Amino acid sequence: MSKETNIQAQTQFGEAINSGNLDLLRDLVSPSVKEHDPGPGQGPGAQGYIDLFAEMRSAFPDLQATPEHITADEDSVAMAYTVTGTHQGEFMGVPATGRTIKARGVQIARFRDGVMVERWGSSDELGILKQLGAEPKKSGGLLEKLGVV
Repeated sequence: MSKETNIQAQTQFGEAINSGNLDLLRDLVSPSVKEHDPGPGQGPGAQGYIDLFAEMRSAFPDLQATPEHITADEDSVAMAYTVTGTHQGEFMGVPATGRTIKARGVQIARFRDGVMVERWGSSDELGILKQLGAEPKKSGGLLEKLGVV
């Protein structure tokens, strides 16, 4: 496929997240997508993304993912992005704080016929938790629960 088609699919993915119309992801993600870096508790396929972003939007109802830089070829789209939102519901065990968050992330997604078939990525989950006032503890704390220490 063309890089323009891949960018369009990636753009539609972001629009689905930003609008909350997550069912659109069913047309953009392969049922057998290979996710190399799943979010916390993320299940397989399009439903895994739908559930993950439904949980994110529950915690941050005004969640916005904004691409900062996109580059693409005939197979893949690489993107740096910023996520923003206001913490209005529980997120990773942290009750609503009303605080706003801003975090960066990067991803590379491979597409076939305008559908995501593979993804690698990283977002600053720890940075989000720090912005919410969740202080890491050395033993028995949040970092241990996340498998960081």
